[in-house]
Amino acid sequence: GTSRQIPQTIIIGVRKGGTRALLEMLDIHPNIVVAATEVHFFDWDENYVKGVDWYRSLMPFSYGNQITIEKTPGYFTSSQAPERIHDMNSSIKLLLILRDPTERVISDYTQVYYNRLESHKPVQLFEDIVIKNGALNTKYKAIQRSLYDVHMEKWLKHFSLDQIHIVDGNTLIKDPLPELQKVERFLNLPSRIMSSNFYFNQTKGFYCIRSDGRERCLHESKGRPHPLVNSTVLEQLYSYFREHNAKFYRMVNHSFDWH
Repeated sequence: GTSRQIPQTIIIGVRKGGTRALLEMLDIHPNIVVAATEVHFFDWDENYVKGVDWYRSLMPFSYGNQITIEKTPGYFTSSQAPERIHDMNSSIKLLLILRDPTERVISDYTQVYYNRLESHKPVQLFEDIVIKNGALNTKYKAIQRSLYDVHMEKWLKHFSLDQIHIVDGNTLIKDPLPELQKVERFLNLPSRIMSSNFYFNQTKGFYCIRSDGRERCLHESKGRPHPLVNSTVLEQLYSYFREHNAKFYRMVNHSFDWH
């Protein structure tokens, strides 16, 4: 009685915002099934040309009462993804998880830094990438990805605000349950996720998951220590994002506790 379905909900981003944590936590819900990997169907042309049947073939089997969810953080910043997703299903529900944009930039850098170390490639200090000739390097990809207002504008051309639920990534890490309950309501699902599904791991410094008699934490690549960033550079980042954040708050009729 199961079949592979095109996702009824997609986690569209943002990279280093907590998309993996959100997906794993939603996977606790009996009415949700999740795609195992990031599919990059709507943001990579070489995948998009393979067609929607190829996309469906990568989804898990589900029952009729279950929602299929896929997550690819690259969708949020992609110029083609909003229109392509809309063409597939104009009434789809989208989940967007965001965190403080400066923290997100540092986390983005940290991931690349460790990946380069593991591949024995040269690495640069955060400050040397973010500051060029004494000024903020606003062309740095990680900074571009944190301009939430710029990217949101593209999505609101194709979807109404009530189709996009924003999850507060900073809150999800500190206190997951209230954020997940909001997602349950947004997806019109019965409330099934409970506080007993989470326990705080002192070593890792974040919540791990307990369900079906099993306990699991996110991969060790999650929650890596961030570099200590020069306070002047931090202030430059806060200052740069301030106006973009204010514009984003107005767009979504909601404020966040960001610098």
